[in-house]
Amino acid sequence: MDAPPISQQRVTELLGKWSEGDHAALADLTPLVYEELRRLAHRQMGAERPDHTLQTTALVNEAYLRLADQANPRWQNRAHFFAVAARAMRQILVSYARSQRSQKRGGGAPKMELDEAALVSPEESKEIIDLHEALERLATLDSRKAEVVELKYFGGLNYDEMAEVLKISRITVRRDWEFAKVWLYTELRSKT
Repeated sequence: MDAPPISQQRVTELLGKWSEGDHAALADLTPLVYEELRRLAHRQMGAERPDHTLQTTALVNEAYLRLADQANPRWQNRAHFFAVAARAMRQILVSYARSQRSQKRGGGAPKMELDEAALVSPEESKEIIDLHEALERLATLDSRKAEVVELKYFGGLNYDEMAEVLKISRITVRRDWEFAKVWLYTELRSKT
């Protein structure tokens, strides 16, 4: 296997230093991971309307603040960091979708900032919540398969990276992904 590029090695090194309490490592880490976080956010926001120019930035910034605000992060490596980032983005999207649905029903939800409202359209909010609920049902049946979906769909990780994070073989990851895709398709189709 080829050695990882210097930037990947540097990210893992800085994550280790940050985990050990070196807060200066966070400042060095930010420019190295920001573009990758934007790529993850852009992927998740791909189905949104094109007229929302701040949506990706707002999602990245919110996720990054959540990651940077952790008291004692224990990052295993670069792949683990991006897996946690993907989970944070998913949680943000679900939270905004629920808030938007609540507002639509007049549920007294707190007012949202303009860029927050631009994150999720009303049509997309239902799909995000349906996917989230289906993933939670899958997690009760097989938590690892749900994690594979989260890492692949929300995190954009490849099979090797997912295998590294989950500490399982690449072929097992692939099988879990194939099973979970079919299961989710069936589950989400029954909602329509």
